[in-house]
Order: sequence, then structure tokens, then C-alpha cells
Amino acid sequence: MKKALTIAGSDSGGGAGIQADLKTFSAFGVYGMSAITALTAQNTVGVQGIFDVSPDFVRKQIESIMTDIGTDAAKTGMLSNAAIVKTVAEAVRTFRIPNLVVDPVMVAKGGDPLLAGDARQAIREELLPLATVMTPNIFEAEALLACRIENLDGMKDAARELKKIGPPWVVLTGGSLDIASRAIDVVYDGSDYVVLQSDRLESKNTHGSGCTFASAIAAGLARGLGPLAAVRRAKDFITEAIRSGYPVGGGHSPPNHLTGVQSNWA
Repeated sequence: MKKALTIAGSDSGGGAGIQADLKTFSAFGVYGMSAITALTAQNTVGVQGIFDVSPDFVRKQIESIMTDIGTDAAKTGMLSNAAIVKTVAEAVRTFRIPNLVVDPVMVAKGGDPLLAGDARQAIREELLPLATVMTPNIFEAEALLACRIENLDGMKDAARELKKIGPPWVVLTGGSLDIASRAIDVVYDGSDYVVLQSDRLESKNTHGSGCTFASAIAAGLARGLGPLAAVRRAKDFITEAIRSGYPVGGGHSPPNHLTGVQSNWA
């Protein structure tokens, strides 16, 4: 069985973070492992508290996995502060972790900050150059580049600038923009732009959608897909997961992480 590691925060509500990642890995038939960077008291309406794990213990978790089980791909999510970002980057280099997908998580769906301000530069300088794929949304790209993105041309310009930071593949997700009533993502490898489109669903089942999308890419890479094929597969997956999501709680519900998986209880 192929293996994938998520290095991210824990969402007590189960919709985002490592919970979303591990569910997604299972949906792809990949053995999932985790290194927890932070604990959050969180539900569908917001984040009520954050407790950061010490950088040393984050590294210890990664070391435990990599010196025994190993991994075929990894995905980072909420890294909380600059010290954790630098620790994760060092571990990626030391253990030569392959097929790294970086989701530069900065803000929760409800607007609560999940990344300290000084960590943005650490992500740019330390982590993104090690990534195979990065998956920022519009707001994260704007924060990383200090710019505004308002249309498809702006997305392409931003993807080009993000590519200069180092990752071979940039996937800029544009679900927050209403472009001809489509959910448009821009994929850029330094040579060609690929525009992926799907129905723009009017849905509240989007809590953790970015985590789910990034972990689906990592799972595809773990299973041997090339980056573009993994992104296309993840795009199909998250679109259907949002479409088939179900109401949980009083705020933004999660997508259906097990979409396409036959339930034993069906």
C-alpha cells in the first residue's frame, strides 16, 4: 500500500486539518500518517482556541514516521508559526521527503488567523522551494505576493510570480472568485498554463475544502500519478465532495471526504 503523511493542525470539528487529510487519504486507498503541528478548538462556525505543538515535538513525530514507515508523499497544512515552518523544512531536507504538497494555510474559513505574520516569509524562503506542488487559494496568494487578484488574468500573473519562489508546480485555486459562474483553478509549471474548470457550487459544504484538495493531490502523487494528473483527479474529487456534502453544525459544513467510497452501511 502506498503511504502519505500529513503535517498539519488538528481540527476538533473533524472538517479540516489532519482529520480531513486522513479521511481523504483513505478515500484514495492510501495509508495515512500524521505529524500534528497544533491543536485547535474548532467547529463549523469558528476557531475558539489554538495550542501550538513545540517545534521539537513536531520534528520528533516526523522522525518517528520517516525512520520506520517512510512515505511516498507528504502534505503540509497549518504550520502556525515560523519556528514550526523552519523545523518542518529541515525535516523535509533531512529525510528527503518526496512529493511534497504545500498548502500555505493562513486563515480558517470563518476568518480566524491560523498562521503568525512572521511565518509567511519562512514559508516563502524555507518551505516552498522544497515543494513539488503548492496549492494557495486567492487570499493566500495575495498575502504571499502582496497583490490583488480579481480575474483570470490576475490568477495567471500570480501563478507566474509564485513559480519564481521555487515549486515546480503552482495550483492557484479560484473558487472564491465568480468567473462566468465557474470554479476556476490555474495550474502553472513554468511553461504552460492549464485552466481547470468545474461548476461553481453555491454550497456551505466547504469547511476544509483546501485541506481536502491538497491531500487529494498528495494521495495521487503517492499512487504514482504525475503532478498534473494528480491535480486533475483532486479537482474532480473535491468538486464532487462539495456537491455531496452534508450539513454538520451551524456554520460552514465539511465536504464529503468519502465521496465515491461505497459505505458498508449503504
